[in-house]
Amino acid sequence: MRVSSVSKRVWEIMICLGVGVILLGTLLLSNGWAQSDEIPILPSKPLANAKVYLMAGDYRRAVEACQENLDRNPSVEAYVYLAYVYQAIDGYLASLAKQEDYVKIEQLALNLTTRKVLDLIDPPNVMPRMAQEIIHEGIRQQFDVTAAMANRLSRTRTDELWAQQTRWREVKPDSWWTGTPDEWRW
Repeated sequence: MRVSSVSKRVWEIMICLGVGVILLGTLLLSNGWAQSDEIPILPSKPLANAKVYLMAGDYRRAVEACQENLDRNPSVEAYVYLAYVYQAIDGYLASLAKQEDYVKIEQLALNLTTRKVLDLIDPPNVMPRMAQEIIHEGIRQQFDVTAAMANRLSRTRTDELWAQQTRWREVKPDSWWTGTPDEWRW
């Protein structure tokens, strides 16, 4: 009698949990998703991180996060996003050069080259003006390669993404490199 009563109680709990899951699903779908043809797109974790890194000026980590996104989700968008981060680094570098802020150029060079505790006792020293040229050339090469890969996948989609990026840059001419176009939903 007791075993029967316990199994009946377990069965009731399972039914309640099932009904709860169905109600929760219905609640989520009634929140606008059911009426929409769009499936909500949640930003990937690497891109969300990359956006924060761009805002902080941590360009090495922004590149790494976009590379991780590309590894996880190879697509035209992933290649363009990585190419955009290369452009953002170059945009930031150009703004620093225009202001002749060589201390920050040196900091950028350190940010792009350091990544281990060993760098604390053996820092890579680069003269800021040399660093500017080295970074610019390296970024330009990586951008060209990455953009070409995006074009191979879909020139039309790449052009759409670059148009969004161009509008973003026009709206924020003095700080576009600290973020991404709103349409990109990072």
